[in-house]
Amino acid sequence: MKLFDSHCHLDDSVYNPDFESVLERARNAGVLAMMIAGINLKTSKKAVALAESHEAIFASVGFHPHDASQADEAGMDALVILSDNPRVLAWGEIGLDFNRMHSPRPVQEKCLIRQLDMADTLNLPVIFHERESGGRLLEILKQYHRHPGNGVIHCFSGTRSELMQYLDMGYSIGITGILTIQSRGAELRNIVPDIPQDRILIETDAPYLTPAPEKNHFRRNEPAFVRSVLLKLAEVRNEELDQLADALWANTCRLFRISINN
Repeated sequence: MKLFDSHCHLDDSVYNPDFESVLERARNAGVLAMMIAGINLKTSKKAVALAESHEAIFASVGFHPHDASQADEAGMDALVILSDNPRVLAWGEIGLDFNRMHSPRPVQEKCLIRQLDMADTLNLPVIFHERESGGRLLEILKQYHRHPGNGVIHCFSGTRSELMQYLDMGYSIGITGILTIQSRGAELRNIVPDIPQDRILIETDAPYLTPAPEKNHFRRNEPAFVRSVLLKLAEVRNEELDQLADALWANTCRLFRISINN
């Protein structure tokens, strides 16, 4: 069984003391590939460096909506240069977050639209962050994404209506450990069976969103725990585990344009 953690943040300093052990635990759990999502210039540079040093790691580059206020043209140009590295397979994590509002809404929207244009020009799939945007991300994608469907809605936790619109536009859907949480994941468990099997990715968002049962024992999430997301997904969708794992591996490789036999 081969698993792909399609979204994590192994560049976080919380992994510095035991980074190689984290990778070993991932391998032992069958997690043979990981995508580190950049959230600003500093983290994107580190993601690329880690991807260059570890065969199982790939990188994406971008400015998260929290960091949109930092995203000047010099920073954008630096990300374009980084994106030329063969280990960079996507643009992101970009999007809208109207929950914490670390950057003002107009700044977030301008930053998102600018990065959509850059990703389209470079023909890179996009990793999208959305939290409490009230449908605004959908509006922007419909208006500005020239390659609709070329991306994944990371950590999906929206409504059934939003899910159907993303699917109608061709996007993949990223499922995290939220699926395993009894109360917080209830609505997601209700709608996850409606996602076509060839449009699902699994992810940890590590070090955040530790799934059950690991959350009862560990405060820090890590790629090995994506296996728990797979197990819950198979249960909720009433699908055979090995077949689902194969499909998820193929989905992720197809989105990021990796040879499926890697």
